[in-house]
Amino acid sequence: MSREQNVINYYVICNRLKNVIRTGWKNWNVQRERIESVAEHIFGVQMLAIAMKSEYQYDVDIMKVIFMLAIHELGETVIGDLTQFEISKEEKEKLEHEAVHRILGGLLDGNQIEALFLEFDSHSTKESMFAYQCDKLECDLQSKLYDEEGCVDLDKQDGNETMKNSRVQELLKTGASWSTMWLQFGQQVYPYDDNFRAVSNYAINNEIGPKRK
Repeated sequence: MSREQNVINYYVICNRLKNVIRTGWKNWNVQRERIESVAEHIFGVQMLAIAMKSEYQYDVDIMKVIFMLAIHELGETVIGDLTQFEISKEEKEKLEHEAVHRILGGLLDGNQIEALFLEFDSHSTKESMFAYQCDKLECDLQSKLYDEEGCVDLDKQDGNETMKNSRVQELLKTGASWSTMWLQFGQQVYPYDDNFRAVSNYAINNEIGPKRK
């Protein structure tokens, strides 16, 4: 196969993510004309990483982080966007790793790119841990933006299995809004450092979206 064909094949596979809607928003019946795709999430988390590096001066290779985040959802071109409430972390990783290995098999730099993907999943380096925190916080910040737009009605969640999760239920029972629940959920579940926690708390306590007239 020619190099030109390899370029096109990889591009076309990745292009699928423009049309893969984030499953979590569908599960929560987000009412909006356009709902975030996986490709848009990738853009958002890369921009968040740039801002976090800038403002908190993390000692990380930001170009490596951006590359990691560019490919961190690559497996979803094959397996789709599966949430933590639908499949175990171990099973999802197995399926993703197999898919990524196949996708990158045709590229000359495939092994190097795959190693970076596996490093992201490992959370074993300062870059992968920083990228992981960005990935999780971005999702919660997006929920805040949707909440401020009034896109989610907690009384209209028939069939939403995620809402039955015990930790979700516990947080909602405190009277937390939908997005506050997710931001607090993230603080409880993910290994945020003080800076990521501070940004999360800021989002809980302030409006973060464009000011509405």
